Amino acid sequence: MLTSRLQPTLRRSATLTATLVSTDLPFPLRVRGKVRDVYDLGDALLIVATDRVSAFDVVMPTPVPRKGEVLTLISAWWFARTADLVPNHVLSVDPDEIVRRYPALAPHRDAWARRSMLCRKLRPFPVECVVRGYLSGSAWKEYREQGTLAGEPLPAGLRESDRLEQPLFSPATKAESGHDENIPFSRMREIVGDDAAERLRDASLAVYARGRELAARSDIIIADTKFEFGTDDDGTIRIMDEVLTPDSSRFWPAEHYAPGRGQPSLDKQPLRDWLETLVDAGKWAKTPPGPALPPEVVDETSRRYQDAFRRLTGMTLDQFPLHDPGAPS
Repeated sequence: MLTSRLQPTLRRSATLTATLVSTDLPFPLRVRGKVRDVYDLGDALLIVATDRVSAFDVVMPTPVPRKGEVLTLISAWWFARTADLVPNHVLSVDPDEIVRRYPALAPHRDAWARRSMLCRKLRPFPVECVVRGYLSGSAWKEYREQGTLAGEPLPAGLRESDRLEQPLFSPATKAESGHDENIPFSRMREIVGDDAAERLRDASLAVYARGRELAARSDIIIADTKFEFGTDDDGTIRIMDEVLTPDSSRFWPAEHYAPGRGQPSLDKQPLRDWLETLVDAGKWAKTPPGPALPPEVVDETSRRYQDAFRRLTGMTLDQFPLHDPGAPS
């Protein structure tokens, strides 16, 4: 029986939208992550992006309306536009097609439709493939302290948020909990082998370059991003999970960009900013459980995610062609 927790949340448009917190579908649950519930369908996976939201590696108790839809559909949009560069794991995001293949999901369609991706099963590489086009986040912290990125020296005199002359590939280990750890490319070679390391690096840089070019047309700067890859039964390397979303990337509105400081972003910045006020006041220590979020923070965070989707694709969520994510916007 479906026991998905659906919560009505009042949005800025004054309409009532159900938020998905967790799912219980009639297939084995392979993993429940911070945001996604992954089901084993036998010959494929169903990846359901819920409306859970995390910050500082803590899942908040309050969901963000339509966040799961944004993550799934923006990934589908990108997968369709980068398939010529590297194969991906997507089989379909069309609910009609998914139900046709797996009829047992039909009674539970309201819980997973528009936020789920039917995917090939892959063997993941145990590394995060990070590409940085601008000096921000943990890269800025390391550079400020040591003048390096993942142990590799960078030119002197760079400022926070400066555009790098060439995008840098900066791999990281996958952490079971907490933050991933930046590693040198030489360490990645040791982990996955020389050939795979070079192919993953080249594919990551190519997808980032395509993403940066397309996003720039929408006045969005993709400052950095992370990718995950795996291999199928034939040994084909495929990009997987999510790609160029507001959760896996830093999206900056180009009209507000100014180096030498942190940048406003089209993601969960309102949530992080509000949480920092609690930390500064000694009311939260960035440890579980997370605090309940006020309606205005939830509303603004949802708006940021949907604005990033609209600016990038030229469509609202409701206009997105589920049967053909590659349709021109």
